[in-house]
Amino acid sequence: MDDRATPLLSIGVIKPLDGDQRSRIEAAAPGARLTVFDTEDELDDRLSELDVLAGFLSEDRLPKAGKLKWLHSWMAGPDTQLYPAFAATDVAFTCSKGNGAVPLAEHAIMLMLMLNRNALRWIKAQQDHAWDRFTHGELSGLTVGIIGTGHSGQDLALKAKAFHMRVLGVRRQASGMKNFDAVYAQADIDAMLPLCDFVVVTAPLTAQTRDMLGEAQFRAMKPSAHYICLSRGGIANDLALLKALNEGWIAGAGLDAHSQEPLPAQSPFWTAPNTIITPHNGATSHKTPERGLDMFVDNLTRFVKGVELFNVVDKEQGY
Repeated sequence: MDDRATPLLSIGVIKPLDGDQRSRIEAAAPGARLTVFDTEDELDDRLSELDVLAGFLSEDRLPKAGKLKWLHSWMAGPDTQLYPAFAATDVAFTCSKGNGAVPLAEHAIMLMLMLNRNALRWIKAQQDHAWDRFTHGELSGLTVGIIGTGHSGQDLALKAKAFHMRVLGVRRQASGMKNFDAVYAQADIDAMLPLCDFVVVTAPLTAQTRDMLGEAQFRAMKPSAHYICLSRGGIANDLALLKALNEGWIAGAGLDAHSQEPLPAQSPFWTAPNTIITPHNGATSHKTPERGLDMFVDNLTRFVKGVELFNVVDKEQGY
């Protein structure tokens, strides 16, 4: 920890920093006191002094943060921070949405390719030392429906276009968007689902998106279609999704985000037909935290200058 006399601003960062990263933060807020915490537990002795905190602020610690003016989340989806007591405060809240857009879109493409080409069959053949050639699909000419047209959804749309796919989207209100052939309002999602060969979820988990995909929505999809979840579990109802997979309403799924994490060893999703499980790992690239730090430094510069922050979270909407 670093103490300096009479700081103009007290900044806390819950994140290991190397020398260059620390220097960048200090340069963005000249004269401020920067305290680096390795864990949340280390906050207790200094939390009452902080004007700015980058990290997670638990509900039991919130009353100690009397001076806090701005909280930044290192997460792109900050739903766990939005407990009612914090949402009711006037503390400015920003997040790192967009930091993992590129790797998440790449992860979606990987899962689409694996599912479309039945890569699980190749993996099994390799394990069996079997030369198993078969006719498989291709993404060209297929339709992907992207639920959530934020940073990850937009990057996925661009990548899908490179694979000669038709791209549809769902957002709160319908509107034209670059690289999307059509965008539907969330209320009209049932009209989009039957058109899709892949349905990919990149939306945040909010009161409006929780359980938005249930039995009716999975029954509306093509039997040959695949479901992919990248952002948050719980947007699809777990029981409905399992039923859709086990009863063949859809052809399979690629699940990186899960309603319970870590996914329990006894979860039926591990053995669901034609389902690929990854451990909420799609954005865990070396560059994701670098982009998150860039966002915090940019916003810290803005905060010091008294100008509007970006990536501000709407505490009522949840993103």
